[in-house]
Amino acid sequence: MVKAMREVGFSIVNYETWLPVKSMDFPGAMELLKKYQERAGAAGTDPLGYYMPVWAYADLQVLGDAIAATQSLDDDKLADYIRKATFKTVVGDVKFGPHGEWAEERTLAGQFQNIKSNSIDEFRDPSKETIIYPPQFKSGEVIYPYDRALTN
Repeated sequence: MVKAMREVGFSIVNYETWLPVKSMDFPGAMELLKKYQERAGAAGTDPLGYYMPVWAYADLQVLGDAIAATQSLDDDKLADYIRKATFKTVVGDVKFGPHGEWAEERTLAGQFQNIKSNSIDEFRDPSKETIIYPPQFKSGEVIYPYDRALTN
């Protein structure tokens, strides 16, 4: 696969929700990821757990905090509270806009860089995937064409 990517010479940029990089190392995130990886590994599934587990946990933190604050399970009360509050979560501060959208962009654009093999162990190294957007989480620059990202 790596050889084929080099031959094609294109830039692979993908979206992510969370990555174990310094700019996203919020309180509790790495501990949660470690526990998740242990359980997922024992079950033979999702050995990395970067895509959804940390955000799934954060979603439940938001809901739990909203239920505790409103003392209610009423959808309208919860929605109203969630639109007005800022939540401290394992993905950092989360705040929503008036229509339920994120108040601040949270979708990441990332690029795998310096991949030398097909081993999953390379993807355990946070330096292998660089966040190129949004600016508050940026950890490096896009490398183009992609064959340079494989050989740097």
